Amino acid sequence: MRQPKLAGEIAKQLCRFHQVGIPGSKEPQLWNDIFKFFQKASTLTFDDDEKQRKYETVSFEEVHNEVIKLKELTGYFDAPVVFAHNDLLSGNLMLNDEEEKLYLIDFEYGSYNYRGFDIGNHFNEYAGYDCDYSLSVKYPSKDEQYHFFRHYLEPEKPQEVSDEDLEALYIETNTYMLASHLYWALWALIQAKMSPIDFDYLGYFFLRYNEYKKQKKNCFFVGTILSFEN
Repeated sequence: MRQPKLAGEIAKQLCRFHQVGIPGSKEPQLWNDIFKFFQKASTLTFDDDEKQRKYETVSFEEVHNEVIKLKELTGYFDAPVVFAHNDLLSGNLMLNDEEEKLYLIDFEYGSYNYRGFDIGNHFNEYAGYDCDYSLSVKYPSKDEQYHFFRHYLEPEKPQEVSDEDLEALYIETNTYMLASHLYWALWALIQAKMSPIDFDYLGYFFLRYNEYKKQKKNCFFVGTILSFEN
């Protein structure tokens, strides 16, 4: 997904997708969903003793504080609300080689949401199906993000996007990227209890939450590195 030509085409298609109007409420449910996930995730019990012990190592007080602080931070933005895909990983992209066209598919999680969340969530998916965040090169660099933003903001004239617009979207995206980690981390805890799929959802929670804590140290807001430390 990070190949320049492909990344540019994904950005163009996402721009078009975000302009789609869907009937119904256009109120984003991101934070309502995160708080609902938290409420469910923090009151689970597991029949499996090993899972229960692992679950009990989660500091839900810490997680709740992080959610509150990040919600307050995103309140500084006047982030556009769009109809978002919310799950734009490589498996939800279909490339027609004969027509040289790219299609977004699988809209199971589609809903009105903040633009920065959809883009930041997509960038998190650069880690791939194995969710290997161990290498910093997995997450797109600032130059790679700017390339994406240029084609998203001005699909036909990417070279004309201003530095100010690039920086603004960079800050917006990388703040909401953190919300993506919290969203899927809490979702994973619930799946650890509810899903019949044989997958280490508890391990996935720790993977996403630990990446959140690592990435938050690099979060920029109006040129200033923000600290979320207590």
